[in-house]
Amino acid sequence: MIARLSSCALAGIEAQPVEVEVHISGGLPNVFVVGLADTAVKEASRRVKAAIRNAEYEFPSRVVTVNLAPAHRRKEGSHYDLPIALGVLAAGGAIPPKRLGDLLVAGELALDGRVREVRGAMVMAACARSLGKRAVVVPTCNAAEAALVEGVEVIGVRDLPEAVAVIRGERDPSPVRRGSAAAAAKSGGCLSEVKGQAIAKRALEVAAAGGHNLLMMGPPGSGKTMLARCLPSILPPLSREESLTVTKIYSVAGILEEGCDLLAERPFRSPHHSISYAGLAGGGSPLLRPGEISLAHGGVLFLDEMPEFRRDALEVLRQPLEEGRVTISRSSGKAVFPALFMLVASMNPCPCGFRGDTVRPCTCSSGTLRRYLNKLSGPLLDRIDMQIEVPRLTPAELRESAGSETSEAVRERVLQARRLQEERAGAPGACNARLSPSELMRQCRLDDAAEGFLLQAVNRLGLTARGYHRCLRVARTIADLAGRERIEAADLAEAVQYRSLERCVASLY
Repeated sequence: MIARLSSCALAGIEAQPVEVEVHISGGLPNVFVVGLADTAVKEASRRVKAAIRNAEYEFPSRVVTVNLAPAHRRKEGSHYDLPIALGVLAAGGAIPPKRLGDLLVAGELALDGRVREVRGAMVMAACARSLGKRAVVVPTCNAAEAALVEGVEVIGVRDLPEAVAVIRGERDPSPVRRGSAAAAAKSGGCLSEVKGQAIAKRALEVAAAGGHNLLMMGPPGSGKTMLARCLPSILPPLSREESLTVTKIYSVAGILEEGCDLLAERPFRSPHHSISYAGLAGGGSPLLRPGEISLAHGGVLFLDEMPEFRRDALEVLRQPLEEGRVTISRSSGKAVFPALFMLVASMNPCPCGFRGDTVRPCTCSSGTLRRYLNKLSGPLLDRIDMQIEVPRLTPAELRESAGSETSEAVRERVLQARRLQEERAGAPGACNARLSPSELMRQCRLDDAAEGFLLQAVNRLGLTARGYHRCLRVARTIADLAGRERIEAADLAEAVQYRSLERCVASLY
């Protein structure tokens, strides 16, 4: 007898349908799993056999063949345990096979029959909906996550007997709470807590308003990290579509908390400088997992002391910064993860950290400084829209009392600028940092005086075509913050001032 039911395979933040076929035939007792299954799936036969027997069902004493179709697609992970077990029971007559036809099933089995959590339950529920399935059967601890997807019933099961009883119709499934967008929690600090650094605060506002990448350079203790952690407090809230995408990424990564709602707070990821290429970009074996740049999708990726990161890890940022996604290719397959984030980085001005400092002298030679700055490649720096200096605080600034502008006040201006950008582009979520070349030329028309000023800056700083366009994007954002339709020379002058690293490099040669 043959039993068929549906499951799925994870591919990036999407799921591809997999049909589980179970056939019982005569011969010496054995279990064969075919269909390009990895080690975890092949080991499922032992877990399934123990779970079925410990749940007091009979495991067939014949040849059991499990086929995972399509056979050319690699099957990875332990979430095939539950569908294989239900298929074996259906093929043996314990479950009417027709009751499995409109279900998509996923879950890992313990040896005593308990159903353990899996990652990607939300993505699996979306796959069930696209296939027109009536319901998706997942572990109870994943049910609230799967219920974030509308249009499909979610059945959460604690163990194999409960799954069998629900599918037979002997027990009604437990009600599952459907999540909604959670209220965004305040992350980081408030800008009013940052003393001094008026120029850096202004740069942070411009970066938030246009979605621009930002590099801060200054001596130790000048407040670079504190400023970066204030950035989420002035960013616009996530839209529902963005929340769904971010939640999917965290679901596939397996780091959603049980019973969670939609993630409504913009991510802020701050990996250590020892992180590997795969940790930043994503990867792993056998299952491809999202890396830090994908976990930062819709939010901020903060690289503290950027030159201390490995060169190959930093270079992986180049494609995501341009395309908003990262493609991971392995011999086992390929996965595409979203990676649309704001890059915020910090660095010292030199290896000792005190070049240009007003108190402590720099002890670095020009050769040492060149080698330090060369740790960041030109193509990568070209993709960072704004580069600013964050100087040491003066004694007077250290003694000043709180009372500067709050994050809420700055956020209102950021939201207004973002609304102008969305209206101009005619698309929700549009921002100046992601303008295409054609849109950039249409939205950033300059008069002769402004064009002449920008060309002079290009020649003096040696800006590339990409650097030229990024100056235009930043100037467009500055004009939006001021509520001006046309870009003025003053806007370009401020945008050029935010290319301090190029000025620093130019002074060395």
